Amino acid sequence: MGNGANGALSGAVIAVAGAGGPAGRAALMRLAEAGATVIGADNDPERLSEAVDAARYAAGGATVTGDTVDLLDLQSTRDWAAHIEKDFGRVDGLVHLVGGWRGSETFTKTSLDDWDFLEMLLIRTVQHTSLAFHEALRRSDRGRYVLISAAGASRPTAGNAAYSAAKAAAEAWTLAMADYFRKAGGAEGPASAATILVVKALVHDAMRAERPNAKFAGFTDVKDLAEAIEDVWSKSAAEVNGNRLWLTEKP
Repeated sequence: MGNGANGALSGAVIAVAGAGGPAGRAALMRLAEAGATVIGADNDPERLSEAVDAARYAAGGATVTGDTVDLLDLQSTRDWAAHIEKDFGRVDGLVHLVGGWRGSETFTKTSLDDWDFLEMLLIRTVQHTSLAFHEALRRSDRGRYVLISAAGASRPTAGNAAYSAAKAAAEAWTLAMADYFRKAGGAEGPASAATILVVKALVHDAMRAERPNAKFAGFTDVKDLAEAIEDVWSKSAAEVNGNRLWLTEKP
């Protein structure tokens, strides 16, 4: 991918929620290299500014900025969406990368405190970003809402009840948004799309360095995830809207 003016996403304005983590960092970099103006949000200002600086540097002066946003607050999330559209004139994407995991050894040892934590992190943040951004995305000629989900949402394991249920709820919420885009498109079909990228789990260089003998079988590298995120824009809205795009083996 060339960067800047000739990039595949030249002129696009894309927001990335959860930009401070390894997946967020890879996504910022990839989208900026493809020519997009990228606005990251994270609740950890230090992590966010490191990710923004790295992406800016890698993409040779692309417009990459960061905002500290509380995605657990609907009004803060709405304000973030409004300020992006005001500052850059449009919003062509929201990539939802807010992650978190809690699990237990067995089903019987499941803690409902884990559910409370994951419900906020994995469902509430999706509700807020989707409600805050859907109108701007609908106005775009290439609007995309991209949720990153886990294979466990379709095949939960005994110790992952809370995590899998939260992921499944986030998927259902995103698919409802896809139906909104489908209906808004009328006979012509959707002009904007909400889609789900499904991984088994993510791996990045630091994890490999920590566990040099681990196989990480079926895991998706954050760089490959970033490439798959970029690819969502190269497909038509009708092709991706309301679909789960599997980056791991389908259960």
